[in-house]
Amino acid sequence: MTLRALILAAVLMGGCATTPVTNRTQFMMISTDQEMSLGASEAQKVLKTSKLSTDKALQARVKRIGERIAAVSGRSDFAWEFNVIEDATPNAFCLPGGKVFFYTGILKIAENDDQIATVMGHEIAHALARHGAERLSMQTASNIGAQVLATALNIPAQYQNLYSQAYGITSQVGLILPYSRKFEHEADQIGIYLMWKAGYNPVQALRFWENMARLSRSAQKPPAFLSTHPADVERIAEIREYIAQLPIRQ
Repeated sequence: MTLRALILAAVLMGGCATTPVTNRTQFMMISTDQEMSLGASEAQKVLKTSKLSTDKALQARVKRIGERIAAVSGRSDFAWEFNVIEDATPNAFCLPGGKVFFYTGILKIAENDDQIATVMGHEIAHALARHGAERLSMQTASNIGAQVLATALNIPAQYQNLYSQAYGITSQVGLILPYSRKFEHEADQIGIYLMWKAGYNPVQALRFWENMARLSRSAQKPPAFLSTHPADVERIAEIREYIAQLPIRQ
């Protein structure tokens, strides 16, 4: 009864939210205000510790594409910012509240504005769907679960830390990582919709991810089930399905 009560209390601490476009119900233990504050704080750290690109034309290009997608995001309350970081890593991210950062490495892979919009839509989708807050909520609930089960099973105190570590590994593979892959699929779907709504060509998303797949084949990657990102073939197939589901433009 104590175990059930503690788990129920952990669940009740959270609330429910719904993702845009996919309308998936989410478990949240982080408020929107907390999330926005975290995003603003982390953005300042990124700006202080990263070297921003001095290529004004590139900065303007990313900002133009970002603003066009932000305009159809339905989040006029976000303080949208778009920055390019001088870094060869093929990466981009969007912090809560609309702080978007592109690395020059990923811009070398994107062959045109539509492909940049593919990345932009995907990263903005993560922020719109509050994936960061959801992941943090699940991790918090997971940590509570580890402590509760260790107590309920009467595990000696000297072994509880070891158990918690083992539980963390189990929950990481069994819960957190699959949800990370779910978030990636969801961000792909929402991102495709956003770029289409903003007037970009979603077919170019296939070209971009094919380029990324070729890049990944030349590098070492963990098995798909241990990766936070879906397998390339799976991702491209699902994106093709998302594109087919889009309304026909008149």
